[in-house]
Amino acid sequence: MRILVIGASGAVGSAVVTELAERHEVVRAGREHGEYRVDITRDDSVEAMFKAVGPLDAIVLTAGSVFFGPLATMRPADFSIGLQNKLLGQVRVALLGQHVLRDGGSLTLTTGIVAQEPARQLANGTAVNASLEGFVLAAAIELPRGVRINAVSPSILTESKAAFGPVFPGLESVPAARVALAYARSVEGSQTGRIYRVWQ
Repeated sequence: MRILVIGASGAVGSAVVTELAERHEVVRAGREHGEYRVDITRDDSVEAMFKAVGPLDAIVLTAGSVFFGPLATMRPADFSIGLQNKLLGQVRVALLGQHVLRDGGSLTLTTGIVAQEPARQLANGTAVNASLEGFVLAAAIELPRGVRINAVSPSILTESKAAFGPVFPGLESVPAARVALAYARSVEGSQTGRIYRVWQ
């Protein structure tokens, strides 16, 4: 298979590349790193990337930012950060990417444990991730030509626990390599409309 990984230089993305590159041709993309550069907040950037990359069998998206901060001081513009970046960015890639996928291809998005397990200062992240999961469930019943869509919802990464552990007290971390297996399941399997939760 020919697989595009957007966000390939991040902790999750690089683990996904390592896992899938053993068996497939992997094309790497990102905002600042990769064979192709893309800004997922812009239609023209995403369209230009797909035009340059050409036909694909799978698209994996591990990129996207949300706003981190207390609800008491959050402004609508702060909340919009996650909506415009991670939520609409991933939806944008899915909407435009469906047309470059070969028949039977797949899309894999990334959500996160805060969709079901909120944490302080992550109201934006909870809303965005829960919305992405809703999009996956709805898109799965409409995508044509046998195209599938799933999402992976990881817990806090073991590799990131030193930095983000205090935000998630008592939460078990998972290594990026284990999270990458869920992406392989989405890409290489046959299921659609699934949220693969890798929480412990």
